[in-house]
Amino acid sequence: MRKPCPSDLTEEQWEIIQPLILVNTVGRPRTVEVREVLYTIFSLIRSGCQWDILPHDLPPRSTVHDSSSQWRCDGNWQEIMDALRRRVRVAVGKGPSPSAGSSVSPTVKATESVDGRGADGDQKVTGRKRHIVVDTLGWLLVVVVTTTSAADGTSALEVRARLSAEHRSRRELLWAASMDQNHRLEGWLEENVAGSRIEGVRRPPWSKGEVKLPRRWVVEPTFAWLGLYRRNRRGDERSAGSSEAMIKVSSIHRMLRLLKPNTS
Repeated sequence: MRKPCPSDLTEEQWEIIQPLILVNTVGRPRTVEVREVLYTIFSLIRSGCQWDILPHDLPPRSTVHDSSSQWRCDGNWQEIMDALRRRVRVAVGKGPSPSAGSSVSPTVKATESVDGRGADGDQKVTGRKRHIVVDTLGWLLVVVVTTTSAADGTSALEVRARLSAEHRSRRELLWAASMDQNHRLEGWLEENVAGSRIEGVRRPPWSKGEVKLPRRWVVEPTFAWLGLYRRNRRGDERSAGSSEAMIKVSSIHRMLRLLKPNTS
């Protein structure tokens, strides 16, 4: 019996997420509880621990890594995140699906071993780009990790393409950096999301330093709480898909804490 970790869930939090987890019932019976696997993943992203140095009282690395990869490939992480976000929005008096969102594409540092690492001349950072879309409350809708050489306007096509049918049905307005606006993206919106438009948010010409831009400021707190999960402070995941999954898991963990706060 291991000692509880600060990132572990309460019973109420576990009851929320348990029905959402896809469990493979084919093959040999499980020797490790799904709950312990999930707790290990939460501990990994919260502490920034490497796979090779997981504490010995946690499940084996291979078991946890394989389960996490399977949930990523099956789209289960995205499904869980979408389900929890709907609950959070309803809990604060909003509709389950947002009608507007904000987009931003910062570059984070990354080590030499990751795929697609490059230099971003504008932000003066060598690493990867994280393209994210959040709702008006700052909760994650979509995340796409690309090379730094990918233009924001072009990568935005992939980001918008990943929006689920639910998001597309209600998406009316998307605020983004002015460089995100291009004819290819606007044409895609006209063809795929009827009645939607993208609106660029520009810095005032007189501004200097940090400026709170209208509508786009809701993205900044999202990156702030992502940084609380040490695994996300740098883009050191070897594959872009793994990096995206870690960000989604962080959002899942935070929403569970919000829905059922730990009062003990």
